[in-house]
Amino acid sequence: MSSSTLTSDGAAWLASAGTYPRSTLAFWEERPDAPVVLPCGSAFDIVSAPAIFGRQMLDRLWDEGPGSGPVAVFRGRMLLFATPGTAHRLPSLLEWEEWGATGPESHGRTAAIPPLLCHGTGDAVTVPAPTGKAEVSGSRWVVAPDTRHPWLPGPEILLWAAVRAARSAVRISIFPPPDQGAKVYDVSRRR
Repeated sequence: MSSSTLTSDGAAWLASAGTYPRSTLAFWEERPDAPVVLPCGSAFDIVSAPAIFGRQMLDRLWDEGPGSGPVAVFRGRMLLFATPGTAHRLPSLLEWEEWGATGPESHGRTAAIPPLLCHGTGDAVTVPAPTGKAEVSGSRWVVAPDTRHPWLPGPEILLWAAVRAARSAVRISIFPPPDQGAKVYDVSRRR
C-alpha cells in the first residue's frame, strides 16, 4: 500500500477540488492539523463504507486487484476516493447485484452487507489534515494522495471489490443446515 503521509502534490490535488484552491492550501499552511470540507464531483467522488467492510474492500483492491486511490478514515467510515461520476453510477450497479435487498426476496449473500454511501456532485466530505493526528480530528489517511494526478478506481472496480469483500465475509453453503434430530446410519461398511 502507498504512504499514509500527504505530500505537497497530494495536497494540491485535494485543494483543486474546491472553489478556491490557494485559500485551502494557505489554510493548511497555517493549520496543518485541521481537516477541511471539500466538494465532490470535480476532482473525485467518495464511496463511504463502514470501517471494517471498507478495510475488507481495500484489502481486496490491494491483494487481488489494481490497488486503490487515496483512502481516509473519518468517524468510523472508510472513504474511498473514486473517479468523478462513480457516485452516480455505482448505486445502479449495486442494485443490479441485488445489493442489500431486504424482505422476502432477499438473498443470503446480500442480507449482511452494509450500506455504501456514494458522494458526488453536490455533496461535500471532510478530508483529513495533511499532518493531523487521528486523535485530534477523528480522521486520518490510510492511503494519502501523493501526486497531482492520482489514479482513482471507477465504479466497476469498486463494485468488484465490494462483491469480493462481501463474499469473504459471508460464507454460503450449497448444503442445507443439518437436522439436529436426524438419525444417522453408517453406510460405509457393506457386507
